Amino acid sequence: MNDSTDRRPGASYAAAGVDIEAGDRAVELFAPLAKRASRPEVRGGLGGFAGLFALKSGYREPLLAASTDGVGTKIAIAQAMDKHDTVGLDLVAMVVDDLVVCGAEPLFLQDYIAVGRVVPERVAQLVAGIADGCVRAGCALLGGETAEHPGLMADGDYDLSATGVGVVESELVLGPEKVRPGDVVIAMGSSGLHSNGYSLARKVLLEIDRMSLSAHVEEFGRTLGEELLEPTKIYAKDCLALIAETDVRTFSHVTGGGLANNLARVMPRGLVAELDRGTWNPAPVFKMIAQRGRVDRAEMEKTFNMGVGMVAIVAPEDVDRALAILTARHIKCWTLGSVKKAAGKPQPDKHEASGRAVLVGDHPRF
Repeated sequence: MNDSTDRRPGASYAAAGVDIEAGDRAVELFAPLAKRASRPEVRGGLGGFAGLFALKSGYREPLLAASTDGVGTKIAIAQAMDKHDTVGLDLVAMVVDDLVVCGAEPLFLQDYIAVGRVVPERVAQLVAGIADGCVRAGCALLGGETAEHPGLMADGDYDLSATGVGVVESELVLGPEKVRPGDVVIAMGSSGLHSNGYSLARKVLLEIDRMSLSAHVEEFGRTLGEELLEPTKIYAKDCLALIAETDVRTFSHVTGGGLANNLARVMPRGLVAELDRGTWNPAPVFKMIAQRGRVDRAEMEKTFNMGVGMVAIVAPEDVDRALAILTARHIKCWTLGSVKKAAGKPQPDKHEASGRAVLVGDHPRF
């Protein structure tokens, strides 16, 4: 029963920590930014309950590809530096470059931003990075969700995830079944750590070695924080350019698990990709983590990309053409190795992609 003498204010959503007005203000700020990331197939605008995208009727047998990912603990660096306009690029890279591995053209992306408290300007910075990433990938930012979680997340905390959708003709799908002995493995250089291994990197550099994010590091030519926040390279358009002009068998996006483990995912049973460490030298940040954390080579190579962000397996007659295309697109690239028959009789395996990838030799100056 209500007590008419009780003058205490009633409970409200705002008092519980959710500021709807701040959310509306955030939308006002990021809407013009998001509109930059569009395609002709987009129907309607931002703000609806669902995004609409018209699939072209020219496809004979289109297959939709979907990928979901996040940024991981790299977000902790962005929060510590109060710089929030680059992790959106990382988010897009992690999603669209998984799509293109099978030959799919990224069509659109939808993001999810969870925050402890909506700060409109910060949310706008996050979306600006996502929109920029979509522009670089050639896909549309079709919409998303910003969710305020008071009591579950601290005011300054946030996390990001996204789902992307792409399309590929069924007869043009790339994968292990197209890889042949004698094929050549081409590496595309990474822009740094990308978005994997940050739990180990933070442990070594910030906790064990007690480095400051604001400290200038001679080996990097910039601060530690700037090095760690370097955005993940987005390779989607470059990979699509290779598909259009060369005989690409498949790609491998080098993320969590490292170079050899990710390449093994697209190698067929009975074949092995032999990769030569002597063909490149990892960036200084990898050497610093290894030395200051006394991290052995095996642990480094299964945690970090070690300087290789994407791998293409191409027909041997198209190697020079592929390298020329990537170089013209300002992608650092080189011949990393080749595909060979594995020694011994292949063992039965329920997975089609059950081949191997091995690293041999040593880096020149690592």
